[in-house]
Amino acid sequence: MNLAYLDGPAGSQVPQLVIDTFGDFYATCNVNTRGNFWPSQEVDRRVAAAREALAAFLGAENASCISFGQNMTTLNYALSAAIGHTLKPGDEVLITQLDHEANRGPWLRLQERGMIVQEVRLLPSGVLDLDDMAAKITARTKLFALGASSNVLGTVNDINLARRLTHEVGALLVIDAVHFAPHFSMDVKSLGADFLLCSGYKFYGPHVGVLYSRPGALDRLPTERLSVQDPAAPYRIETGTLNHAAIDALRAAVDYLASWGRGPTLRERLVDAMTGIAAYEHGLAKFYHDSVREMRGVQVWGPDFSQQSRAPTVSITLDQANAAQAATALGKEGICVWDGDFYAARAVQVLGLSDRGGVLRTGVSMYNSREELQRLLAGIAKLI
Repeated sequence: MNLAYLDGPAGSQVPQLVIDTFGDFYATCNVNTRGNFWPSQEVDRRVAAAREALAAFLGAENASCISFGQNMTTLNYALSAAIGHTLKPGDEVLITQLDHEANRGPWLRLQERGMIVQEVRLLPSGVLDLDDMAAKITARTKLFALGASSNVLGTVNDINLARRLTHEVGALLVIDAVHFAPHFSMDVKSLGADFLLCSGYKFYGPHVGVLYSRPGALDRLPTERLSVQDPAAPYRIETGTLNHAAIDALRAAVDYLASWGRGPTLRERLVDAMTGIAAYEHGLAKFYHDSVREMRGVQVWGPDFSQQSRAPTVSITLDQANAAQAATALGKEGICVWDGDFYAARAVQVLGLSDRGGVLRTGVSMYNSREELQRLLAGIAKLI
């Protein structure tokens, strides 16, 4: 069956370079780090190269800003626990109704220790209420956890406003860039994030969580770690032995992305590549969005594509079938799309879609084509 992988927001396919890097690691240097023999020294070199590559990918100040973990959620729980130790009862933390639970749940747990967690409202249009955001960032706010873009609606949030408001009151800004990183060139220095998290398996790599920490920010946190753990950044939040083969393969994924760009440095090639990828994906997603919106019995959720700042993820509901029925029928035709809330349960609840089984989500990645989207549109036409 000819499969159309339109499920990128749940995890992208990987290039052969990434697969080969896994095999090469296990064939040549499947040992632990910091040994006094060459295979171990090769592991050290590869992990260091991965930190350099991710620093270039994110536009970080240096490789010491890049920590690795099992996944974004695990890293964010560790981060929230550490930050929580610096807060006191009555301090306020701000989250949003739009975010994935990975950037809500870890912060909601701080309520158990007496912190107050507030939410920025989600409007029916699929964007955050910016007036509500401004009103809720006060002198009592110690941290704002915000998604760069929504994995269910494709909304790109106003990070510049969030940074300005948090800076005015001295609050930390934590950015969930899991859905943003595969689709846009990033510059964490310009974003002004204190911490930013993303996941390698969303941008053509393996399951590795990545944490960016502003220089000096991680060193001040009382992270959960063993007494023998290196206390300096970036190691301070990395517990246990890391998945070195996957980290090396993530470096290969960054190299793969860079191969689509031009420029004398890795950073310049990545910016050029991601700029081109963003334009390509935006065009395809806009085609699908505008086409499916014209169909009777279909409702499209989230912002339209009149602005470039829109992730290539489109969610719909059908009058004649719930999301699970639609996804099942399309899956039988080799069209891979997702149904449900995609762990953005609060957003789906606020939009009144929980009882309908959530939405039918299509996500465009760099390897998708117009022909695949035409197949999807034909499949939806059959359903309605």
